[in-house]
Amino acid sequence: MSWKYCGDQLKRWRAKAGVTREQLSQAASYDIESVRSMEAGRRRPTLKMLQAADELCDAQGMLTAAEPYLLPETKPARSDVFFDVEKEAVACYFYEALHIPGLLQTEAYARAVLSNQIPPVDDATAEERLAFRLKRQERLAEPEAMFSFTIYEAALHTSIGGREVMKGQLHRLLDFEDSRNSRIQIVPIGQLPATGLAGSLTILETINNEQYAYVETHETNALHSEPRLVGRLSRRHAMIRAQALNAKESAQLVRKTLEQL
Repeated sequence: MSWKYCGDQLKRWRAKAGVTREQLSQAASYDIESVRSMEAGRRRPTLKMLQAADELCDAQGMLTAAEPYLLPETKPARSDVFFDVEKEAVACYFYEALHIPGLLQTEAYARAVLSNQIPPVDDATAEERLAFRLKRQERLAEPEAMFSFTIYEAALHTSIGGREVMKGQLHRLLDFEDSRNSRIQIVPIGQLPATGLAGSLTILETINNEQYAYVETHETNALHSEPRLVGRLSRRHAMIRAQALNAKESAQLVRKTLEQL
């Protein structure tokens, strides 16, 4: 909506000043279709376009002032509260069925995931989200926080990004084999409870012994704090984790998968 609003204002200022679309395209060094797309909100108005329009229309900074509000979102909508809680959590228990959890992803794997969204996002948004994801991973270096990752074996075989990207990602999992505060456990194919296919599930614990449950499926995510619901989801997570190999066995399975790539 910010793109559409800014584009509409761009169009209105241009019309008020008697500036043609052709004149604006020449001043900003964009083709006519690019100007039309920005004015319609189909494309993000760039700072170069806003500066050219501001000068041509004598807007005195009213158009360029919109630039900070047009920057790509660093995280998907509705996830803000989860990330805020995650930053403060002293224990994080992640479960993923079909892909490697974000905190464990290599840059190449994460880029492959974020660049192939449906519906697609523009390159700038994908890069902003990639930077945010890599920034989140810094928490893994905090010795006072504990991280548990339960991953269904299918995630090791999805070929996201291709063979070389997957090889790098599996090597990354092995980097945590001797970690003191992060544990990776793999649920072998054939041992996953049916509820484990319902989507991602994360349990977070704060220093004040508060518990939260975060669930994520297609186009839907929610952070729950109601004790009874969190309790049910926590028990579900525990049952899934109970089917997993221990950390040493999981590392052996990852190595075996690597040999087969």
